[in-house]
Amino acid sequence: MSAGGSSGLNRVKELLRTGKPTFGLFATIPGVQVVQILANAGVDWVIIDQEHAPIDMGSSHAMIVATAGTQTVPFVRIPWTHPWQAKTVMDLGALGVCFPMICSAEQAAQAVRSVRYPPDGDRYWGPFYAPIRWGRSMPDYIEQAQNDVLCIATIEHPTAVDNIDEIAATPGLDLAFIGPGDLAMTMGISGQFDHPKFKEAVSRAEAGLLKSHVALGGVARTPDQAKQMLDRGYRALIFGFDWMLLHQAAARFLDEVRR
Repeated sequence: MSAGGSSGLNRVKELLRTGKPTFGLFATIPGVQVVQILANAGVDWVIIDQEHAPIDMGSSHAMIVATAGTQTVPFVRIPWTHPWQAKTVMDLGALGVCFPMICSAEQAAQAVRSVRYPPDGDRYWGPFYAPIRWGRSMPDYIEQAQNDVLCIATIEHPTAVDNIDEIAATPGLDLAFIGPGDLAMTMGISGQFDHPKFKEAVSRAEAGLLKSHVALGGVARTPDQAKQMLDRGYRALIFGFDWMLLHQAAARFLDEVRR
């Protein structure tokens, strides 16, 4: 099978391939309980965040396993775009690796090679736990993972926007999230999501991805914004962080009671 196909191991890749929307969020709290709750809420995927959260490999493994028995597909955002950081999370059972700060076609190509076995990439043998998570023999897992592990880029720097056409043309790149927080920060307008320069940068990134084979992903802060983004062609929407949903629910309750 080609790298763009699907063997059925990763239902999210199949949804993206057919142009259907998918929804998920970041898991930043180490441990299985929050992931179990989110997975049973029906999210399509969860991104276990090793970049900004206190999540080590042991916790990552437990959180990946916590999605078992649900439709939720576990992804991991690694700290940086280094192949060795991607290797372990895939061997633990992640079916998607999110690479931060992809700014060039060269970095995108390196990311793709990180999630593919030879001769297509630089991922080497050693998936001791992934086959167990997915209920496959090791040879079957290796054959299917070659196609089904999602390679995910994050577009969060003005250089990435300038190079969006080249990044989006990278063979094997499956999905790219536009990261508003770091994009605004690296543009020198942190938090100013209504700034004309920020909006223009997002529009350029959207346009480059929408005309490519790479699925467009982003952050939706409200259901209305999510609907608008879906209308613009987004197919993978992050609608929050575990800590944020917990904080908002507690603060909303207290605010209403104290008033």
